[in-house]
Amino acid sequence: MALRALFTKRAPTLACGVASAGGIGTGWQGLCHARGLKVAALPDLEYDYGALEPAISGEIMRLHHQKHHKAYVSNYNDALEKLDAAMANGDVPAVVRLQSAIKFNGGGHINHTIFWKNLKPVKEGGGEPPHATLGWAIDTDFGSLEALVQKMNAEGAALQGSGWVWLALDKERKKLLVETTANQDPLVTKGANLVPLLGIDVWEHAYYLQYKNVKPDYLKNIWSVINWKYASEVYDSEIA
Repeated sequence: MALRALFTKRAPTLACGVASAGGIGTGWQGLCHARGLKVAALPDLEYDYGALEPAISGEIMRLHHQKHHKAYVSNYNDALEKLDAAMANGDVPAVVRLQSAIKFNGGGHINHTIFWKNLKPVKEGGGEPPHATLGWAIDTDFGSLEALVQKMNAEGAALQGSGWVWLALDKERKKLLVETTANQDPLVTKGANLVPLLGIDVWEHAYYLQYKNVKPDYLKNIWSVINWKYASEVYDSEIA
């Protein structure tokens, strides 16, 4: 899924901004558009908030999407507005100061947009294991799907503070990897050659209302609603 699909054009009164260009695997690059900034928009979910129960409660999904993700979108767009003004005024300290807000909130938008696509209700195929090329690649690089799940669960549980655990494709080496990122850092911060196939949110807001402080149970149960079809489609498109 290309990053350009996560952003929409703002009115042409705004001329310059910062966003990620190209695909998920590219880095953060400065963009200047004569026709306006590319701003973030909260995506609709392809399923109801309660459709992932009992793995993830409807209350968590509603709050996660409507409160947390929406806040990242709003704060990212607000930071872009301020950046535009700072650049127009030649205010270099302000431009530098805004980078952390753009990275954090823009990363939160990128990560959550992927996360929603990584989930699917059981009755619609959620949890069904990957087959064909991705399934074979998992067996080659990890030994089995069960071994991959154990590795991601272990690294997600061990992650201190807030962050994400990822199944990534290294495009250069044509190899699958498990990576973690802190806070809302998108996977691209670990390398421009890494493509996120599957990301699991291990911030407390993703599970605490239901699982309290037992993060391993959340990590164990989320696999029943993982959308391996989406991960397989991304993998196939990247190795083609």
